[in-house]
Amino acid sequence: MGLLAALTDPDIGKHLLREEGEVIVDEVRHHWVAFIVPGLVLLAALLLLVSVPFIPLDWGWFPLLLALGVALYGGYRGLSVHMDRFVITNMRVYRVHGVFSQQLATMPLTRILDITVKKPFIGRLLGYGHFVFESAAQAQGLRDIRTVARPDERDMAIQRVVQRSGVRGRPQVN
Repeated sequence: MGLLAALTDPDIGKHLLREEGEVIVDEVRHHWVAFIVPGLVLLAALLLLVSVPFIPLDWGWFPLLLALGVALYGGYRGLSVHMDRFVITNMRVYRVHGVFSQQLATMPLTRILDITVKKPFIGRLLGYGHFVFESAAQAQGLRDIRTVARPDERDMAIQRVVQRSGVRGRPQVN
């Protein structure tokens, strides 16, 4: 069970700077919409399996082999979506993604210049959106975070953390 957990859990906690007092404010998983394509691929694999009894016996191995390949691909795509996590802490934001090899992209709160929340029409109906982060270093792994559930709440959480950290100073009252 330990090997299965290691392959299916991104273990975001190991990237925290606990000795510096870093805590998780929000762990953002993908909205269920991101699993539609992998689900459809798995459904195609199932349809290929169902077609086996209707194929001549000499060719019966072909849809079986094809179904196995399609199912492995769909499973990989679904696991890839599951392993992709965006984390907001009191010090930074970071993204961990990857199935067999993992990639970690980190941005301190001080580097966040602007956050654009994009909500396509279907995203507004289903409750998801996309983040586009702008920072001083434009070429980084945190620029686009797609299919974020409750994007307005997540944006407010980031803004709150940035404000509490004192990075942008206190608002001026006239």
